Amino acid sequence: MNLHDPSYTGNKVPDELVPSRYALRIGEIDVMVVSDGVLTLPGAMLAHNAAPAVREAWLKENFLPPDAFDWALNVVVVRSGGRTILIDAGMGAEFPLPRAGQLIHRLEAAGVDLASVTDVVLTHMHMDHVGGLLVDGVKQQLRPDLQIHVAAAEVKFWESPDFSHVSMPDGFPDALRATAKRFTKEYRSQLRLFEDEHEVAPGVVIHRTGGHTPGHSIVRLTSGGDRLTFAGDLVFAVGFEHPDWHNGFEHYPEEAARARTSLLRELAETGGLLVATHMPFPSVGHVATAGDAFRWVPAFWDY
Repeated sequence: MNLHDPSYTGNKVPDELVPSRYALRIGEIDVMVVSDGVLTLPGAMLAHNAAPAVREAWLKENFLPPDAFDWALNVVVVRSGGRTILIDAGMGAEFPLPRAGQLIHRLEAAGVDLASVTDVVLTHMHMDHVGGLLVDGVKQQLRPDLQIHVAAAEVKFWESPDFSHVSMPDGFPDALRATAKRFTKEYRSQLRLFEDEHEVAPGVVIHRTGGHTPGHSIVRLTSGGDRLTFAGDLVFAVGFEHPDWHNGFEHYPEEAARARTSLLRELAETGGLLVATHMPFPSVGHVATAGDAFRWVPAFWDY
């Protein structure tokens, strides 16, 4: 049976032929990873402190083009203790990237009603993490009592952000600055600030790491002996073999490298699952040690 035949009258034909959501359970906690799409960035963004030849060799070994590659954009929906929590909100329409900003319609396709979201957790306030909340019409669909959890250090940083240690393409610093300012103005009354750690719902704890930005945070899910960590932008695909490489978007790269190494070491020891914003979708896997570095072990998809 040809599902693309217009005469077919069965289930609705999907408008996308790529997977964009993946559900799993961490003990009693329901988790869904949702793809916001991908954004194409220069290969140099992987590591501006690595020699170009070494960086290009890594790309070649991973069958990636030497000059640019696609970064995944993942967000997570968590249900625990009667609360529905959106962890990060994707790119929205904050930058002209044709394959990013897919979150809102993909949440709808996954049956996630924006009005059901009780909490938003922001790992940090880069535009690919807050932009979805700035899409026209989205705020009107959200609950008036929505709580947006973000580190106090993050909000303070964006009052006067430091871009002196980043290595971004032209236009990005201005766009990041403008989006963070707009977001803070739009949602200030719903921000719930924390210092270093905060429990949003049973087994859902935000922990500030700093590094990528001063208020960058990770989210730890723990229930029934199961563990999953959403690492935001602390871990990138190259970070397992080269945790000391400085990503172009890191505002404090040396601090980020220390926090990344610490988290990867912890996950390798505990066996907990890892999900990260820019790991290939669905970005669910384990961390193993490999000499002085680490190795990414993608989880087998559970059908």
